[in-house]
Amino acid sequence: MLVDATSVPADRGGVGRYVDGLLSALAHVGDEIDLSVVCQRTDAERYLGLVPEAEVIAAPSAVTHRPARLAWEQTGLPMLAQQLGVEVLHSPFYTCPLRAGCPVTVTVHDATFFTERDHYDKARGTFFRSAIKTSLRRASRVVVPSKATRDELVRLLDVDESHVDVAYHGVDPEAFHIPAPAEKARVAARLGLAETPYVAFLGVMEPRKNVPNLVRGWVSAVRRMPAPPALVLAGGSGHDDAIDDAVAEVPVHLKVVRPGYLRFADLPGFLGGALVAAYPSYGEGFGLPILEAMACGAPVLTTPRLSLPEVGGDAVAYTGEEPDAIASDLAKLLGDEQQRSKLSILGVERARDFTWQRSASAHLATWRKAAGKSV
Repeated sequence: MLVDATSVPADRGGVGRYVDGLLSALAHVGDEIDLSVVCQRTDAERYLGLVPEAEVIAAPSAVTHRPARLAWEQTGLPMLAQQLGVEVLHSPFYTCPLRAGCPVTVTVHDATFFTERDHYDKARGTFFRSAIKTSLRRASRVVVPSKATRDELVRLLDVDESHVDVAYHGVDPEAFHIPAPAEKARVAARLGLAETPYVAFLGVMEPRKNVPNLVRGWVSAVRRMPAPPALVLAGGSGHDDAIDDAVAEVPVHLKVVRPGYLRFADLPGFLGGALVAAYPSYGEGFGLPILEAMACGAPVLTTPRLSLPEVGGDAVAYTGEEPDAIASDLAKLLGDEQQRSKLSILGVERARDFTWQRSASAHLATWRKAAGKSV
């Protein structure tokens, strides 16, 4: 079995969490797997630590650049798979080799490139729509992180449902846990919010995440409060220029904090220290940010779009995508400490159901099917 981890970015965003969690769990769900991992050179030591029983191979240094990585995926990766004599090659991020010389499985993380076209720039959307269609045709089997994503692929692209396997993501309970008061205080101090409560958002600043409407909804919800909570927008910069416009409209007595990427070790304190973790997305393939917030004990406010109810269930509060709906539901939640406490407890309990061990078992079943073995 060869897993291609060369697509994992340095910031360990969603795809990084997925690959890291999957690989670290594989050692505990099947002794029969002979695992190899190919990765960027800077990640080799990391994966040797995560999966010491695996053979870890450093790819050429050029794969840090996306065009070079995509070219190597079609040429160097199939050669490596043949040299290793692997039974199955797994590509974890939409694209895969067209001629690998062995069965290939690929993870398609979401269908929003088709359902939310206006939320992607033209070049990126065109590339990923083409890549997804190609992978659906060429891969032996496809892995998706939710039933909603599977159903959307079937509905939109007439995919054979029996060709697609659902493997939910997991959450690392050590990395994402209920933070101690000292953890919360340390992160709040770093954000300049030592004595100020806050609403948290964590994610890439791209149109699909609906951050401008969150900003406007938060303003309406808190502007008349005697001690209004701040809004913290944490995560990588994307291509949503409308966020700057929304922030520019914020009244001077309200505080927006935009720290960019937070240290991984600070995420439990950030999420668990929030009054509410707000994530009013237009749609997700899974919704890892709300699962991680739930695991940290944060009351979550999100939308009932695509996969998000699969993850949140009855353990989160739901809202619409427009500012008025966000304002109303956020104000209601901020004003109800009992409901926030209830959601905190329910969220932690529900998050325990999503483990990387279960995800790894589901992936193993897919790989056995691709190799023509009984599950």
